[in-house]
Amino acid sequence: MTEFLETQEGRRIAYRKTEGCGPMVVFCGGLKSDMEGTKALHLEAWCAAQGRAFLRFDYSGHGQSSEAYEDGCIGDWHQDTLAVVDALTEGDLVIVGSSMGGWQALLLARARPERIAGLVTIAAAPDFTEDGWWSGFSDEEKAALARDGRVELPSDYMEPFVVTERMIEDGRAHLVLRDPLPLPFAVRMLQGTADTAVSVGTATRLLDHASGPDMRLLLVKDADHRFSDDTCLGLIEQAVQEVTEEAAQ
Repeated sequence: MTEFLETQEGRRIAYRKTEGCGPMVVFCGGLKSDMEGTKALHLEAWCAAQGRAFLRFDYSGHGQSSEAYEDGCIGDWHQDTLAVVDALTEGDLVIVGSSMGGWQALLLARARPERIAGLVTIAAAPDFTEDGWWSGFSDEEKAALARDGRVELPSDYMEPFVVTERMIEDGRAHLVLRDPLPLPFAVRMLQGTADTAVSVGTATRLLDHASGPDMRLLLVKDADHRFSDDTCLGLIEQAVQEVTEEAAQ
């Protein structure tokens, strides 16, 4: 059953929580995705079959949560993630972050390092507001953003993205690839080579930049950004299993 959490900022966050043994697996979804996506539901069923605790949720402006997407930004969604983790979980966590959720997972690891037992990223997109959107804007688009406060970008996977000036400015306050990024736990990064939204170069940059004792990147030939066919879902299961076993040692 979907439940709701009221945050200190007054946002109403939808979530589904499954009780079980720890460490709890927490799924952080992508931009304009929601907790009803294939990967979230598959992981929930997989965890339930093993008696593992699991949590999925919608950021504000996403899915069943309150607010409008166009009014949000990375910092708001980071606040939502922290609120959910602080209010609804106890003990060690395994975080699974997909696309923008990979950035959120890294922000969470930076904010609550003592809670993280393991991390799995799927086509992680850290710093994309700056290195993807802003750096790719034409002079005309930058002028439109300053003039109108927003521009629209096409997407290969859904309707056009609305990018607001607030998203760009707030993103700069939450970059993770400019300063040291210690990840002192097992990390598995998954990336498809046919992903047109997040490049292999982004994945290798994250691998090179972060520091940690057990960090691996798996490239999957011809997998796209959705990373949700049977083979990819199996690889996600395997990655969660690996980091959980490492945490238990």
